[in-house]
Amino acid sequence: MVERLSNDAIAKALVALPGWSREGDEIRKQYSFDDFLGSMVFVNAVAELAEAAQHHPDITINYNKVSLAMTTHDAGGLSERDISLAAQADAAARR
Repeated sequence: MVERLSNDAIAKALVALPGWSREGDEIRKQYSFDDFLGSMVFVNAVAELAEAAQHHPDITINYNKVSLAMTTHDAGGLSERDISLAAQADAAARR
């Protein structure tokens, strides 16, 4: 079983993840791209990262905007898996 993070650990982790916010047992962020194709390139990159980690975010695509929401169901809240995938998604968005 995956260990759930404490509220303090989540708050500290979010300091290092600009644009991410906590909503209950999830963290969320919206990314903006130049166009739909840019959104899809990002979504495909996140899909590959998620598959490699076996940890899958909720993804919403609205033309040039992509929203990610993450939680760890096995932990009943947020875990290090969410923080790690959020950081990887941020790196993918900068490419």
